[in-house]
Amino acid sequence: MTHESDQVLGRTVLHVEDNADHADLVRRCLSRHRPESRVVCVEDGEAALEYLSKNDSASPRPFLILLDLRLPKVDGFEVLRAVKGNPVLAAIPVVVLTTSDSESDVSSAYEHHANSYLVKPDDFGLLDSMLKDVGDYWLAWNVQPTGAP
Repeated sequence: MTHESDQVLGRTVLHVEDNADHADLVRRCLSRHRPESRVVCVEDGEAALEYLSKNDSASPRPFLILLDLRLPKVDGFEVLRAVKGNPVLAAIPVVVLTTSDSESDVSSAYEHHANSYLVKPDDFGLLDSMLKDVGDYWLAWNVQPTGAP
């Protein structure tokens, strides 16, 4: 059995978020709780799809995608459909991280195979706690198939 630090070393998180302040908060929280992981933030859905199409040393395949829904150019639902409809990308967990608690958004996200749906809390302490748990679960405890990113 490997140790947690061995399991999470070098894991990339792709954060798709158009609000620079939200992106910075998420990056700081994840970096504090999972310093061994690399957080890459892109500001729109088009940039996310471009990043995912590369899979090279500058754009390594993410181990986890944190996805906002309301994005410029290509919205989060389109990104979700593209990821889960692509056999090469479909195994990457996609956690919707958004301000929307709309039942139609939640339902639509799960219909398009989101792995989780989280509503960003307004309170920094709650956001920090949520992201610690997200990092623990998806980057340390969750087991992915051999050959996954």
